[in-house]
Amino acid sequence: MTEATLTTTQWRIAGESVGSCNCNGACPCQFAALPTEGNCEAITVWQISEGHFGSTDMAGVRFAEAFFWPGAVHEGGGTRLVILDSASADAQRDAVLQLTSGRHGHPFFEIFASVTPNVPEPVVASIELEIDRDARHAKVDIPGIIAATVAPIRNPVTGDEHRARIDLPNGFEFKRAEVANSVNWQVTADSPLTLQHENTYSHLYSFDWSSDGSTG
Repeated sequence: MTEATLTTTQWRIAGESVGSCNCNGACPCQFAALPTEGNCEAITVWQISEGHFGSTDMAGVRFAEAFFWPGAVHEGGGTRLVILDSASADAQRDAVLQLTSGRHGHPFFEIFASVTPNVPEPVVASIELEIDRDARHAKVDIPGIIAATVAPIRNPVTGDEHRARIDLPNGFEFKRAEVANSVNWQVTADSPLTLQHENTYSHLYSFDWSSDGSTG
């Protein structure tokens, strides 16, 4: 029996997301392969446009997570920091913590909770996010914690924008994502979440997740 069948809280969230990791251009995780550098370091930011957690309206809520794994994600032993938006209400922040705990269903939350046993106290901070999925542009600013700039991949010869997508018919995080370049991104937090990278993998996707486990 899965966590999704055990939960009594019905929920749905939909919106836009951007993520960056320390791998080269095409993240091997998306192709069931091992990470480029042997370990995984990542950030993801979500912007909810509509949804609810029980009776709590989740429209307009932003949240982020920073991750570190000593090896591949599926090997576990990871660390996961949750960042809650200071602009959200207490009930909305609690809903995010409930969701990310993996106790209320959906494969993304269940899997990532299971491989990150080390979870520091969540941080409440201002989350600024600019995101344009079709243009493959994003900018993240969580003062003192996370900063990231995402831009289109460029052809190394002509400098023209290069567009690529990942299509995962059975994906649990997304079905289709735009691939981009993480021009630079960094995390400033307690070890092992002190991270800094340039010109690594990024993806942008729309999401529509719910307590029944569906991914849209």
